[in-house]
Amino acid sequence: MSTLARPLGLFDGARSPGQVAAPAHPLAPGRAGRLTASAGRRRAWWSAAVLLVGLLGVCLASMHLGQYPIPVADVVTGLARSLGLSDAPALASDGVLWNVRVPRIGAGVLVGAALGTAGAVTQSLFGNPLAEPSVIGITSGAGVGAAAATVLATAGSAVLLVPLGAFAAGVVTTLLVWGLAALVRGGGTLTLVLVGIAVNAVAGAASSLMIFLTDTASREAVVFWQLGSLNGATWPAVGYTAPLVLAGLIWSLTMSGRLDVLVLGERAAAHTGVNLRSLRAQAVLCAALLTAAAVSVAGIIGFIGLIVPHLLRLVVGPRQQYILPLSALGGALLITGSDLVARTAIEFVDLPIGALTAVIGGPVFFLLLRRRGSVT
Repeated sequence: MSTLARPLGLFDGARSPGQVAAPAHPLAPGRAGRLTASAGRRRAWWSAAVLLVGLLGVCLASMHLGQYPIPVADVVTGLARSLGLSDAPALASDGVLWNVRVPRIGAGVLVGAALGTAGAVTQSLFGNPLAEPSVIGITSGAGVGAAAATVLATAGSAVLLVPLGAFAAGVVTTLLVWGLAALVRGGGTLTLVLVGIAVNAVAGAASSLMIFLTDTASREAVVFWQLGSLNGATWPAVGYTAPLVLAGLIWSLTMSGRLDVLVLGERAAAHTGVNLRSLRAQAVLCAALLTAAAVSVAGIIGFIGLIVPHLLRLVVGPRQQYILPLSALGGALLITGSDLVARTAIEFVDLPIGALTAVIGGPVFFLLLRRRGSVT
């Protein structure tokens, strides 16, 4: 059975004679038992405070640093004036601050929160800390939509059609995966994984074919979009993304208690009275909503949904009541920090965020595999 679909943790300790013991799994109730409820709550509050302070610090640094540095005093003055706390005159740097950097920061916070939460939901759905939304084809489907919109749209309409196409294609691809999995008798999370692999392959081929057949300008636009970047984030993009992300975050929190039950494995969870089919459908659609919204703004950015929830689970335990909101904060911090590095690491060059997160995520992914004993 695929390691992404195998319910891990509770039954990992039962093994046949001579079989090597599997390491404790971060989603396993046994590991959670090491933390009392009050200790887990305290760790969650401390983690939230640290992440929030870090996020605010990175946001302030992002307003200050860049190809056109804005003095911290001017940043503070601009923020105070916008909140009605100061009557200081407008500054020359206000245009850069409010039309370029603040929308980019806002988009980064939304994208990171969406990807982090979607990763937490997906890992709970599959009972595996190595799962992320791309497993069920959301990201590749959104890539096809963006590529098609880039190829077919005119120069004036591309700004609107590319994110709209990415979002719509991501959601439709998820519905397709769910529908195909439902055709398989007794299909569960393993079926979702297998169908997702097939859909990912087809979507990747479709994107490659469109890139090959289109003109040079469109080809470059598609490739740059697939690398992931917040370059060009605008207030309208923040405006249409915020309600989608907020709806997804609230939706995920309403499922937190039922997602905890999935740690037991599907068979054991069914005995608790949870409607597994309904819960799987809601979890998949919630992850699709969050991921498609993020991808429509920033392109394809990997490893956020993999790394953030897993690391937080090691700190506060497996309860989704804590993991989901903390994953939103952690994802926002990681994306805004990566964007700051992307803008300032090389002078007059805006590096793709997807490349930076892959550089970090690849080694971390290997360490997670080592920790589980999957790599020796």
